[in-house]
Amino acid sequence: MKLLVQPATRPLAGTVVIPGDKSIGHRALLFSLLSATPVRVRGLGDGADNGRSAKAITALGATIARDGDALVITGTGLGGMHAPSEPIDCGNSGTTIRLLCGLLAGQPFATTLFGDESLSKRPMQRVLEPLAQMTAPVAATPEGTPPLVIGPAKHPLRAIDYVLPMASAQVKSAVLLAGLYADGVTSVTEPGPTRDHSERMLAYLGAPLGVKGRTTTIDTRGWDRRLAGTGFDVPSDPSSAAFLVIAALLVGAGEVRLPNVCINPTRTGFLDAIAAMGGRVLHDNVRTAGPEQVADLVVRGPAAELHATEIAGDLAVRSIDELPVLAILAARARGTTVVRNAEELKVKESDRIATTCAMLRAFGVACEARPDGFTVEGRADGPLAAARVHAEGDHRIAMAAVVGGLVAGHETVVEDAANVATSYPGFATALRSLGATVRG
Repeated sequence: MKLLVQPATRPLAGTVVIPGDKSIGHRALLFSLLSATPVRVRGLGDGADNGRSAKAITALGATIARDGDALVITGTGLGGMHAPSEPIDCGNSGTTIRLLCGLLAGQPFATTLFGDESLSKRPMQRVLEPLAQMTAPVAATPEGTPPLVIGPAKHPLRAIDYVLPMASAQVKSAVLLAGLYADGVTSVTEPGPTRDHSERMLAYLGAPLGVKGRTTTIDTRGWDRRLAGTGFDVPSDPSSAAFLVIAALLVGAGEVRLPNVCINPTRTGFLDAIAAMGGRVLHDNVRTAGPEQVADLVVRGPAAELHATEIAGDLAVRSIDELPVLAILAARARGTTVVRNAEELKVKESDRIATTCAMLRAFGVACEARPDGFTVEGRADGPLAAARVHAEGDHRIAMAAVVGGLVAGHETVVEDAANVATSYPGFATALRSLGATVRG
Protein backbone atom coordinates (compact mmCIF):
# COMPACT_ATOMS: atom_id res chain seq x y z
CA MET A 1 0.00 0.00 0.00
CA LYS A 2 1.20 3.52 -0.90
CA LEU A 3 0.26 6.88 0.57
CA LEU A 4 0.69 9.95 -1.66
CA VAL A 5 1.11 13.28 0.11
CA GLN A 6 0.91 16.77 -1.38
CA PRO A 7 2.58 19.76 0.33
CA ALA A 8 0.10 21.66 2.50
CA THR A 9 -0.94 24.99 0.97
CA ARG A 10 -2.95 26.37 3.88
CA PRO A 11 -3.13 25.97 7.66
CA LEU A 12 -4.83 22.88 9.03
CA ALA A 13 -8.12 23.33 10.88
CA GLY A 14 -10.80 21.18 12.45
CA THR A 15 -11.63 18.74 15.22
CA VAL A 16 -10.58 15.10 15.06
CA VAL A 17 -11.60 12.42 17.54
CA ILE A 18 -8.53 10.19 17.85
CA PRO A 19 -9.21 6.43 18.30
CA GLY A 20 -8.95 4.91 21.75
CA ASP A 21 -5.47 4.49 23.18
CA LYS A 22 -4.02 1.22 21.96
CA SER A 23 -1.99 0.49 25.11
CA ILE A 24 -4.97 1.10 27.40
CA GLY A 25 -7.25 -0.80 25.02
CA HIS A 26 -5.05 -3.91 25.14
CA ARG A 27 -5.11 -3.84 28.93
CA ALA A 28 -8.85 -3.16 29.15
CA LEU A 29 -9.45 -6.28 27.06
CA LEU A 30 -6.87 -8.59 28.61
CA PHE A 31 -7.57 -7.56 32.21
CA SER A 32 -11.34 -7.91 31.72
CA LEU A 33 -10.63 -11.60 31.10
CA LEU A 34 -9.48 -11.79 34.73
CA SER A 35 -12.54 -10.06 36.18
CA ALA A 36 -15.13 -12.07 38.10
CA THR A 37 -17.78 -9.54 37.00
CA PRO A 38 -18.75 -8.31 33.51
CA VAL A 39 -16.80 -5.23 32.39
CA ARG A 40 -18.10 -2.54 30.01
CA VAL A 41 -15.37 -1.13 27.77
CA ARG A 42 -16.06 2.13 25.91
CA GLY A 43 -13.88 3.97 23.44
CA LEU A 44 -11.88 1.01 22.17
CA GLY A 45 -10.04 1.77 18.94
CA ASP A 46 -10.64 -0.28 15.81
CA GLY A 47 -6.98 -0.98 15.03
CA ALA A 48 -5.91 -4.50 14.17
CA ASP A 49 -3.66 -4.79 17.24
CA ASN A 50 -6.49 -4.39 19.74
CA GLY A 51 -8.48 -6.83 17.64
CA ARG A 52 -5.80 -9.45 18.31
CA SER A 53 -6.23 -9.02 22.06
CA ALA A 54 -10.01 -9.32 21.70
CA LYS A 55 -9.67 -12.58 19.78
CA ALA A 56 -7.15 -13.88 22.30
CA ILE A 57 -9.45 -13.45 25.31
CA THR A 58 -12.35 -15.15 23.53
CA ALA A 59 -10.04 -18.06 22.74
CA LEU A 60 -9.32 -18.30 26.47
CA GLY A 61 -12.96 -18.32 27.54
CA ALA A 62 -14.26 -14.73 27.61
CA THR A 63 -17.39 -13.61 25.76
CA ILE A 64 -17.73 -10.19 24.13
CA ALA A 65 -21.10 -8.60 23.35
CA ARG A 66 -21.87 -5.23 21.78
CA ASP A 67 -24.18 -2.93 23.80
CA GLY A 68 -24.52 0.43 22.09
CA ASP A 69 -21.14 2.15 22.12
CA ALA A 70 -19.68 -0.34 24.60
CA LEU A 71 -18.33 -3.86 24.58
CA VAL A 72 -19.51 -5.97 27.51
CA ILE A 73 -16.81 -8.49 28.35
CA THR A 74 -17.69 -11.43 30.55
CA GLY A 75 -14.40 -12.85 31.70
CA THR A 76 -13.37 -16.05 33.39
CA GLY A 77 -11.93 -14.69 36.61
CA LEU A 78 -8.42 -15.60 37.67
CA GLY A 79 -9.06 -19.33 37.80
CA GLY A 80 -11.50 -19.98 34.99
CA MET A 81 -9.51 -19.72 31.78
CA HIS A 82 -9.55 -22.73 29.48
CA ALA A 83 -7.02 -23.98 26.96
CA PRO A 84 -7.52 -22.48 23.50
CA SER A 85 -8.46 -24.89 20.74
CA GLU A 86 -5.58 -23.70 18.55
CA PRO A 87 -2.50 -21.45 18.76
CA ILE A 88 -3.27 -17.78 19.37
CA ASP A 89 -2.32 -15.43 16.52
CA CYS A 90 -1.04 -12.12 17.94
CA GLY A 91 -0.56 -10.58 14.50
CA ASN A 92 1.75 -7.59 14.70
CA SER A 93 1.01 -6.83 18.36
CA GLY A 94 3.97 -6.98 20.73
CA THR A 95 1.77 -5.87 23.62
CA THR A 96 -0.67 -8.72 23.04
CA ILE A 97 1.98 -11.44 22.97
CA ARG A 98 4.06 -10.13 25.91
CA LEU A 99 1.12 -9.49 28.23
CA LEU A 100 -0.36 -12.88 27.33
CA CYS A 101 2.91 -14.45 28.47
CA GLY A 102 2.24 -13.07 31.95
CA LEU A 103 -1.45 -14.00 31.92
CA LEU A 104 -0.74 -17.55 30.82
CA ALA A 105 2.35 -18.21 32.95
CA GLY A 106 0.31 -19.59 35.85
CA GLN A 107 -2.30 -21.56 33.88
CA PRO A 108 -2.60 -25.37 34.11
CA PHE A 109 -2.49 -25.74 30.32
CA ALA A 110 -0.04 -24.93 27.53
CA THR A 111 -0.67 -22.23 24.93
CA THR A 112 1.21 -21.48 21.74
CA LEU A 113 1.51 -17.82 20.75
CA PHE A 114 2.66 -16.68 17.32
CA GLY A 115 2.55 -13.61 15.11
CA ASP A 116 3.18 -12.20 11.67
CA GLU A 117 6.55 -11.94 9.95
CA SER A 118 7.47 -8.77 11.82
CA LEU A 119 6.47 -10.01 15.26
CA SER A 120 8.26 -13.30 14.60
CA LYS A 121 11.54 -11.38 14.50
CA ARG A 122 11.04 -9.48 17.76
CA PRO A 123 12.99 -10.58 20.86
CA MET A 124 11.02 -12.24 23.64
CA GLN A 125 13.76 -13.45 25.98
CA ARG A 126 13.54 -10.39 28.21
CA VAL A 127 9.95 -11.28 29.11
CA LEU A 128 10.51 -15.06 29.21
CA GLU A 129 13.54 -14.90 31.52
CA PRO A 130 11.76 -13.46 34.59
CA LEU A 131 8.79 -15.79 34.01
CA ALA A 132 11.18 -18.74 33.96
CA GLN A 133 12.62 -17.49 37.27
CA MET A 134 9.06 -17.71 38.59
CA THR A 135 9.09 -21.41 37.50
CA ALA A 136 6.71 -20.82 34.59
CA PRO A 137 7.35 -23.29 31.73
CA VAL A 138 8.26 -21.09 28.75
CA ALA A 139 9.85 -21.81 25.38
CA ALA A 140 10.78 -19.85 22.27
CA THR A 141 12.77 -20.48 19.11
CA PRO A 142 16.57 -20.80 19.48
CA GLU A 143 16.73 -17.10 18.52
CA GLY A 144 14.40 -16.19 21.41
CA THR A 145 11.59 -15.18 19.07
CA PRO A 146 8.00 -16.42 18.51
CA PRO A 147 6.36 -18.83 18.29
CA LEU A 148 6.25 -19.18 22.08
CA VAL A 149 4.86 -21.97 24.24
CA ILE A 150 3.69 -20.91 27.71
CA GLY A 151 2.70 -23.46 30.39
CA PRO A 152 1.41 -25.67 31.76
CA ALA A 153 2.13 -24.55 35.32
CA LYS A 154 1.71 -27.42 37.80
CA HIS A 155 1.95 -25.40 41.00
CA PRO A 156 1.77 -21.80 42.19
CA LEU A 157 4.48 -19.68 40.64
CA ARG A 158 7.45 -18.50 42.68
CA ALA A 159 7.31 -14.88 43.80
CA ILE A 160 10.46 -13.00 42.77
CA ASP A 161 12.11 -9.63 43.25
CA TYR A 162 12.97 -8.61 39.68
CA VAL A 163 15.04 -5.64 38.53
CA LEU A 164 14.38 -4.75 34.91
CA PRO A 165 17.64 -4.47 32.96
CA MET A 166 15.88 -2.10 30.53
CA ALA A 167 12.79 0.04 31.06
CA SER A 168 9.83 -1.82 29.54
CA ALA A 169 6.17 -1.45 30.46
CA GLN A 170 5.38 -4.71 28.66
CA VAL A 171 7.88 -6.79 30.63
CA LYS A 172 6.88 -5.08 33.88
CA SER A 173 3.21 -5.84 33.15
CA ALA A 174 3.90 -9.49 32.29
CA VAL A 175 5.73 -10.08 35.58
CA LEU A 176 3.01 -8.36 37.61
CA LEU A 177 0.31 -10.43 35.88
CA ALA A 178 2.24 -13.62 36.59
CA GLY A 179 2.56 -12.41 40.18
CA LEU A 180 -1.21 -12.79 40.56
CA TYR A 181 -0.58 -16.54 40.32
CA ALA A 182 2.41 -16.61 42.70
CA ASP A 183 2.59 -17.16 46.43
CA GLY A 184 4.05 -14.19 48.28
CA VAL A 185 5.38 -10.81 47.14
CA THR A 186 6.38 -10.32 43.53
CA SER A 187 8.18 -7.04 42.91
CA VAL A 188 9.40 -5.29 39.78
CA THR A 189 11.89 -2.43 39.94
CA GLU A 190 12.43 -0.39 36.79
CA PRO A 191 15.44 1.76 35.89
CA GLY A 192 13.28 4.59 34.62
CA PRO A 193 9.60 5.51 34.37
CA THR A 194 7.46 3.53 31.95
CA ARG A 195 3.75 3.48 31.18
CA ASP A 196 1.76 2.70 34.31
CA HIS A 197 -1.59 1.76 32.74
CA SER A 198 -1.29 -1.81 34.05
CA GLU A 199 -0.79 -0.64 37.62
CA ARG A 200 -3.73 1.74 37.41
CA MET A 201 -6.06 -0.91 35.99
CA LEU A 202 -4.97 -3.70 38.31
CA ALA A 203 -5.49 -1.44 41.31
CA TYR A 204 -8.94 -0.51 39.99
CA LEU A 205 -9.84 -4.21 39.71
CA GLY A 206 -8.77 -4.83 43.31
CA ALA A 207 -5.37 -6.43 42.86
CA PRO A 208 -3.09 -6.39 45.95
CA LEU A 209 -0.78 -3.89 44.29
CA GLY A 210 1.59 -1.38 45.84
CA VAL A 211 3.94 1.22 44.37
CA LYS A 212 6.92 2.75 46.14
CA GLY A 213 9.28 4.79 44.02
CA ARG A 214 10.14 2.72 40.98
CA THR A 215 9.22 -0.60 42.59
CA THR A 216 5.78 -2.13 42.07
CA THR A 217 4.63 -5.14 44.09
CA ILE A 218 1.90 -7.76 43.94
CA ASP A 219 1.40 -9.32 47.39
CA THR A 220 -0.90 -12.34 47.30
CA ARG A 221 -0.53 -13.21 51.00
CA GLY A 222 -4.00 -13.32 52.50
CA TRP A 223 -5.62 -12.21 49.25
CA ASP A 224 -8.87 -13.86 48.14
CA ARG A 225 -7.57 -14.05 44.54
CA ARG A 226 -10.53 -12.21 43.09
CA LEU A 227 -10.54 -9.28 40.67
CA ALA A 228 -13.72 -7.41 39.81
CA GLY A 229 -14.61 -4.22 37.96
CA THR A 230 -17.52 -2.56 36.18
CA GLY A 231 -16.04 -0.65 33.27
CA PHE A 232 -13.15 1.04 31.50
CA ASP A 233 -13.43 4.22 29.41
CA VAL A 234 -10.53 4.16 26.95
CA PRO A 235 -9.32 7.73 26.25
CA SER A 236 -7.94 8.83 22.91
CA ASP A 237 -4.43 7.67 22.05
CA PRO A 238 -1.71 10.29 22.67
CA SER A 239 0.71 8.43 20.40
CA SER A 240 -1.71 8.80 17.47
CA ALA A 241 -2.50 12.37 18.47
CA ALA A 242 1.20 13.23 18.25
CA PHE A 243 1.18 12.93 14.44
CA LEU A 244 -1.68 15.40 14.02
CA VAL A 245 -0.28 17.76 16.66
CA ILE A 246 3.10 17.88 14.92
CA ALA A 247 1.47 18.26 11.51
CA ALA A 248 -0.42 21.31 12.83
CA LEU A 249 2.73 22.76 14.38
CA LEU A 250 4.66 22.39 11.12
CA VAL A 251 1.97 23.55 8.71
CA GLY A 252 0.21 26.05 11.00
CA ALA A 253 -3.34 25.84 12.27
CA GLY A 254 -6.46 27.94 12.35
CA GLU A 255 -7.35 25.63 15.22
CA VAL A 256 -6.78 21.91 15.42
CA ARG A 257 -8.57 20.32 18.39
CA LEU A 258 -8.16 16.71 19.53
CA PRO A 259 -10.65 15.90 22.30
CA ASN A 260 -10.33 13.47 25.20
CA VAL A 261 -6.64 12.58 24.78
CA CYS A 262 -4.91 10.64 27.57
CA ILE A 263 -2.37 12.89 29.32
CA ASN A 264 -0.99 10.31 31.73
CA PRO A 265 2.48 11.72 32.56
CA THR A 266 4.15 8.49 31.45
CA ARG A 267 2.74 9.09 27.94
CA THR A 268 3.26 12.82 27.40
CA GLY A 269 7.01 12.93 26.83
CA PHE A 270 6.36 14.03 23.25
CA LEU A 271 4.53 17.12 24.52
CA ASP A 272 7.49 17.96 26.76
CA ALA A 273 9.85 17.52 23.80
CA ILE A 274 7.66 19.76 21.65
CA ALA A 275 7.71 22.45 24.35
CA ALA A 276 11.50 22.19 24.60
CA MET A 277 11.69 22.87 20.85
CA GLY A 278 9.47 25.94 21.07
CA GLY A 279 6.15 24.43 20.03
CA ARG A 280 2.95 25.34 21.87
CA VAL A 281 0.19 22.80 22.52
CA LEU A 282 -2.70 23.89 24.75
CA HIS A 283 -4.48 21.64 27.25
CA ASP A 284 -8.20 22.41 27.42
CA ASN A 285 -10.92 20.76 29.52
CA VAL A 286 -8.49 18.80 31.71
CA ARG A 287 -10.36 16.15 33.70
CA THR A 288 -10.20 12.66 35.19
CA ALA A 289 -11.79 9.71 33.40
CA GLY A 290 -11.58 6.52 35.48
CA PRO A 291 -7.95 5.77 36.33
CA GLU A 292 -6.57 8.18 33.70
CA GLN A 293 -6.36 11.95 33.19
CA VAL A 294 -7.51 13.38 29.86
CA ALA A 295 -7.63 16.73 28.07
CA ASP A 296 -8.42 18.32 24.72
CA LEU A 297 -5.15 19.08 22.90
CA VAL A 298 -5.32 22.30 20.87
CA VAL A 299 -2.90 23.86 18.36
CA ARG A 300 -3.57 27.40 17.11
CA GLY A 301 -1.73 29.88 14.96
CA PRO A 302 1.07 29.92 12.38
CA ALA A 303 3.80 27.32 12.10
CA ALA A 304 6.00 27.32 15.18
CA GLU A 305 9.51 28.77 15.25
CA LEU A 306 11.45 25.71 16.35
CA HIS A 307 14.90 25.17 17.77
CA ALA A 308 16.89 22.00 18.39
CA THR A 309 16.90 20.17 21.71
CA GLU A 310 18.13 16.97 23.36
CA ILE A 311 15.76 14.07 24.01
CA ALA A 312 17.40 11.70 26.50
CA GLY A 313 16.94 9.85 29.78
CA ASP A 314 13.40 9.70 31.14
CA LEU A 315 12.17 11.98 28.34
CA ALA A 316 13.32 9.48 25.71
CA VAL A 317 11.53 6.66 27.55
CA ARG A 318 8.30 8.67 27.82
CA SER A 319 8.33 9.56 24.12
CA ILE A 320 9.71 6.32 22.69
CA ASP A 321 6.82 5.67 20.26
CA GLU A 322 6.72 9.29 19.10
CA LEU A 323 10.43 9.66 18.33
CA PRO A 324 10.02 9.07 14.55
CA VAL A 325 7.57 11.96 14.20
CA LEU A 326 9.56 14.09 16.67
CA ALA A 327 12.46 13.53 14.25
CA ILE A 328 10.34 15.16 11.53
CA LEU A 329 9.74 18.11 13.85
CA ALA A 330 13.49 18.27 14.52
CA ALA A 331 14.09 18.31 10.76
CA ARG A 332 12.34 21.70 10.66
CA ALA A 333 14.09 23.11 13.74
CA ARG A 334 17.15 25.33 13.81
CA GLY A 335 20.23 23.43 15.00
CA THR A 336 21.08 19.81 15.77
CA THR A 337 18.67 17.70 17.79
CA VAL A 338 20.17 14.76 19.69
CA VAL A 339 18.23 11.64 20.74
CA ARG A 340 19.95 9.41 23.30
CA ASN A 341 19.04 6.52 25.64
CA ALA A 342 16.56 5.14 23.10
CA GLU A 343 17.99 1.66 22.45
CA GLU A 344 14.42 0.34 22.65
CA LEU A 345 13.85 1.76 19.16
CA LYS A 346 15.86 -1.13 17.71
CA VAL A 347 13.29 -3.76 18.72
CA LYS A 348 10.07 -2.15 17.53
CA GLU A 349 8.19 -3.09 14.34
CA SER A 350 11.40 -2.10 12.58
CA ASP A 351 14.81 -0.98 13.79
CA ARG A 352 13.49 2.55 14.21
CA ILE A 353 16.92 4.07 14.57
CA ALA A 354 17.76 2.82 11.09
CA THR A 355 14.36 3.47 9.51
CA THR A 356 13.99 6.94 11.04
CA CYS A 357 17.39 7.96 9.69
CA ALA A 358 16.57 6.50 6.27
CA MET A 359 13.29 8.45 6.24
CA LEU A 360 15.00 11.73 7.11
CA ARG A 361 17.70 11.23 4.50
CA ALA A 362 14.98 10.65 1.90
CA PHE A 363 13.70 14.14 2.80
CA GLY A 364 17.19 15.56 2.33
CA VAL A 365 17.87 15.90 6.06
CA ALA A 366 21.25 14.92 7.52
CA CYS A 367 20.76 12.25 10.17
CA GLU A 368 23.40 10.21 11.97
CA ALA A 369 22.47 6.90 13.58
CA ARG A 370 23.99 6.14 16.98
CA PRO A 371 23.84 2.94 19.07
CA ASP A 372 21.22 4.45 21.39
CA GLY A 373 19.56 7.04 19.14
CA PHE A 374 20.36 9.54 16.38
CA THR A 375 21.11 13.17 15.57
CA VAL A 376 19.10 15.40 13.22
CA GLU A 377 20.50 18.45 11.43
CA GLY A 378 17.51 20.75 11.15
CA ARG A 379 16.50 22.47 7.91
CA ALA A 380 14.63 25.47 9.26
CA ASP A 381 14.77 27.45 5.98
CA GLY A 382 12.87 26.14 3.00
CA PRO A 383 10.85 22.96 2.49
CA LEU A 384 12.07 19.42 2.87
CA ALA A 385 12.98 17.56 -0.31
CA ALA A 386 10.16 15.59 -1.89
CA ALA A 387 10.73 12.02 -0.83
CA ARG A 388 10.03 8.40 -1.62
CA VAL A 389 10.04 6.65 1.75
CA HIS A 390 9.85 2.91 2.29
CA ALA A 391 8.21 2.43 5.69
CA GLU A 392 9.49 -1.14 6.11
CA GLY A 393 6.04 -2.19 7.29
CA ASP A 394 6.30 0.09 10.35
CA HIS A 395 3.15 2.13 10.98
CA ARG A 396 4.89 4.90 12.91
CA ILE A 397 7.53 5.39 10.21
CA ALA A 398 4.76 5.55 7.59
CA MET A 399 2.74 8.14 9.52
CA ALA A 400 5.83 10.21 10.31
CA ALA A 401 6.73 10.26 6.63
CA VAL A 402 3.24 11.47 5.74
CA VAL A 403 3.67 14.36 8.19
CA GLY A 404 7.04 15.16 6.60
CA GLY A 405 5.39 15.17 3.19
CA LEU A 406 3.15 18.05 4.25
CA VAL A 407 6.19 20.34 4.44
CA ALA A 408 8.10 18.96 1.42
CA GLY A 409 8.58 20.77 -1.86
CA HIS A 410 6.61 18.34 -4.04
CA GLU A 411 4.62 15.10 -3.75
CA THR A 412 5.94 12.53 -1.28
CA VAL A 413 5.34 8.80 -1.77
CA VAL A 414 5.22 6.53 1.29
CA GLU A 415 5.52 2.86 0.39
CA ASP A 416 4.73 -0.26 2.45
CA ALA A 417 2.30 1.69 4.60
CA ALA A 418 -0.43 -0.93 5.07
CA ASN A 419 0.47 -1.44 8.73
CA VAL A 420 -0.92 2.00 9.58
CA ALA A 421 -4.13 -0.02 10.05
CA THR A 422 -2.61 -1.77 13.07
CA SER A 423 -2.86 1.39 15.17
CA TYR A 424 -4.69 4.20 13.32
CA PRO A 425 -6.79 3.00 10.37
CA GLY A 426 -8.34 6.46 9.89
CA PHE A 427 -5.07 8.40 9.86
CA ALA A 428 -5.21 9.59 6.25
CA THR A 429 -8.92 10.43 6.57
CA ALA A 430 -8.20 12.48 9.72
CA LEU A 431 -5.53 14.53 7.92
CA ARG A 432 -7.86 15.11 4.97
CA SER A 433 -10.56 16.37 7.35
CA LEU A 434 -8.06 19.00 8.56
CA GLY A 435 -7.36 20.16 4.99
CA ALA A 436 -4.35 18.03 4.00
CA THR A 437 -4.14 16.17 0.69
CA VAL A 438 -3.30 12.52 1.33
CA ARG A 439 -4.28 9.74 -1.07
CA GLY A 440 -3.93 5.99 -0.90
